[in-house]
Amino acid sequence: MTSRRSAAVVTAGTVLALSGLSAAPASAHGSMTDPVSRVSACYAEGPESPKSAACKAAVAASGTQAFYDWNAVNIANAAGQHRRLIPDGELCSAGNDKYRGLDLARADWPASRLSSGSHTFHYKGTAPHRGSFELYVTKDGYDPSKPLKWSDLEAKPFLTVTDPGMQNGDYVFRGTVPKKSGRHLIYSIWQRSDSPEAFYTCSDVVFGKDGGSPAPSASAPTEQQIEDGADHSSVEHGGHGDDDPATGAGDTGAGNEGAGSKGAEGATAPSAAPASSSPAPAAPAGPNAPAPAGTSGSGVELAETGGDSSTPYLAIGGAAVLAVGAAVLFGAARRRRA
Repeated sequence: MTSRRSAAVVTAGTVLALSGLSAAPASAHGSMTDPVSRVSACYAEGPESPKSAACKAAVAASGTQAFYDWNAVNIANAAGQHRRLIPDGELCSAGNDKYRGLDLARADWPASRLSSGSHTFHYKGTAPHRGSFELYVTKDGYDPSKPLKWSDLEAKPFLTVTDPGMQNGDYVFRGTVPKKSGRHLIYSIWQRSDSPEAFYTCSDVVFGKDGGSPAPSASAPTEQQIEDGADHSSVEHGGHGDDDPATGAGDTGAGNEGAGSKGAEGATAPSAAPASSSPAPAAPAGPNAPAPAGTSGSGVELAETGGDSSTPYLAIGGAAVLAVGAAVLFGAARRRRA
C-alpha cells in the first residue's frame, strides 16, 4: 500500500471511529431490589421458568425478553412529566407495552416484608448516574386486585433523595416508612439530572400479616444471575433508539415492541419534588449522603451522558483535528517520496 493510500485510510478510519463513539452515549439503568420490584423478582425466578403464579402470568403476557431487560423500565424523555405520560393502570410498566405483564392486577405478586419506621432501601444501579429518587406508598384501602392508578398512591412521596451514595453496585439510602398494615405497593421514580430519562418500579410489600392468601416472598437477583443473563439482554447501554412519539419511551433493544401509550386525558405534571420526610444524616459519610459531583458514594465515577447542544459540535471538532493530523502525515509522506 502506498504512503498516500495509507494516509487516506488512516484519515477515513479515524473519522469514522470517532463518529461511532460520539453517536452512542451511555444510558442509565437499574431497578429496586429492597423492597424487591416486580420485574426484579420475576427475573430472579428465571424468565424461562418462573416459579410463582404471578410471574408466570407476567411472562405469558410480556414474553421472556422483558425480564431479561429487567433494568430498563423507563421513559427516555420523561423530564419530570410522569403523571402526564403514564396512564392509570400502566404505572408498573411506565406505559411501555413491552412490560405490560407488570401491570397485571392480582394479589399474589411475590412480596417483601416491610415494617413502618426506619428502613434502608437498595436500588441496583447497573449504569450509575446522578439524579433523584421519589418513593410513594399506596393509600390505606389499596386493592391489589384492581389496576394501579395514580390516585391509589399517597399524594406526596414519603421519601425523596438526591444523588445517594453507592455500595457494591447499589444505591443505598435511608428513609422513614409510614405506618401501614397488610398488602401495599411502593412506587419508585428515578429521575436523572443529567438527562430527561426516568426509571420506574413497583415493589409489592406486606406490613404485618397479609390479609389475603399468603404470597411468595420476593427475592432480588444475585450478582451471578445478573451476569448470567447479560448475554440475553437486549438493553443497549450505548444509548436509546428512536423515541416513542406518545411517551418518549426509548427503544431499549430488539425486545421493545411498540413501547408507550398516551397519558391520561387532562392529567397534569407534578410540581417540584417535595423535601424528604426523613431527616438528613448528620454527617456526609452516611449512605444517604449526596455523592460528590461526578462520583458515586463508593468513589466510582458516574457517567455524565446527558449531553447538550454542544455535543455534536465537539464530536465534529475532534474528528476534524484528527483528520488534519492524518493529512499532515500524508503530506510528509509525499515530501519523502519527492
